Amino acid sequence: METAAGSSGPAAGNTRTTADNEVRELYHALLDGWNRRSAGNMAALFTRDGNSIGFDGSMMNGAAEIESTISLIFSGHQTASYVGIVRSISFPKPGVALLLAVVGMVPPGGSDIKPDVNAIQSVVAVEENGAWRIALLQNTPAAFHGRPEAVEALTGELRRAYHADSV
Repeated sequence: METAAGSSGPAAGNTRTTADNEVRELYHALLDGWNRRSAGNMAALFTRDGNSIGFDGSMMNGAAEIESTISLIFSGHQTASYVGIVRSISFPKPGVALLLAVVGMVPPGGSDIKPDVNAIQSVVAVEENGAWRIALLQNTPAAFHGRPEAVEALTGELRRAYHADSV
């Protein structure tokens, strides 16, 4: 797979940089939609038949189901806010991007990352009519069973990102 940094030549570099930035912005818009508790804004970022797999393994299929399910989550209780760090973006073929990120959550009214809900997020984005959309969002708990040092390292990194954003 070719990463944005791995492209060659001036034209490829400019194209990859633009696509990389657009996919990164798409991901940040997703987190922002969650943090603003806007199911409609989140669902609008998905393809019509996009899929989302939640932290607990729940599946949402299609933008309409994503919006209705997330709306129920938001109406049922206060939600924690995401803090995310993009790890990589690659382009296995034109019009397809794979984004890998890590996220932590800050509970409502809280001021620190809650380590037991840290996650790894994978996004498959596709370009449709000149705009990037999410075809798949996968949330996987970053439990790192038997490796407390890995949990501490990720939590520390997410805390630094959270505090840098708060300044």
